[in-house]
Amino acid sequence: MNNKIKKIINKKNKSKIVCLTAYSKNIAEIVDNHADIVLVGDSLGSVLYNYNTTRKVNLKMMLEHTKSVRMGVKKSLLIIDLPYNTYRNKSEALKNSKKAIKATKCDAVKIEGGSKVKEIVRYLVRNKIPVLGHIGVTPQTVKGKFKSKGKTISEKKNLIRDALSLEKSGVFGIVLECVYSDISKKITKLVKIPTIGIGASVHCDGQVLVTDDILGLTNAKIKFVKKYTNIKQVINFAVSKFKREVKSGKYPSKKYSY
Repeated sequence: MNNKIKKIINKKNKSKIVCLTAYSKNIAEIVDNHADIVLVGDSLGSVLYNYNTTRKVNLKMMLEHTKSVRMGVKKSLLIIDLPYNTYRNKSEALKNSKKAIKATKCDAVKIEGGSKVKEIVRYLVRNKIPVLGHIGVTPQTVKGKFKSKGKTISEKKNLIRDALSLEKSGVFGIVLECVYSDISKKITKLVKIPTIGIGASVHCDGQVLVTDDILGLTNAKIKFVKKYTNIKQVINFAVSKFKREVKSGKYPSKKYSY
């Protein structure tokens, strides 16, 4: 276990964990100044490629984007999502995890699922692959609209079982996605590893959001998404000004010419 992962684990009950996504070097450089974890999520499928499901994202895409992000990340823990159909069994999971870490120099992998993937997680950890778990809403298995988890008694029991199962298997943390507040609070208290919420209340040990969403670059209308700025306005201003100066002959002036 590397020192960056130890630092994340040690934040449990002490300091909130900040996690944001990045898909390119330029954004990664900025995020790295503020985040504890930078995640190259398979959410890039919808954010960058307009896919209606993360299932269309493949390993090659993830590797190329993570290579770019790696160039911008110096201090944060860098995690790559293993995409759909890349960890269907132990050997496939290990092969693709090793490939991802070797090709991108990332620090860990994230995989979706609870008890169903516990043996795969255990196998990866035994082979020195650090794993971040992910339960609640798992986009790779969702068909149709996302529905929050933990409303019924059976869902609550399943979430607790999944969290404890993943912890026992060796994950260093668990993402809780779209999980009701009361059960997020309970899970966070039950496990000794950090929980990172996305639409899972303030009770988690940390929070993750898609950077493009908080910047206002996407049109995401999701309950848990908070836009902190509207970077589209800034981009539009710069691009329209460039256009005007080109049309008028103001650019390039002598200052910008050889």
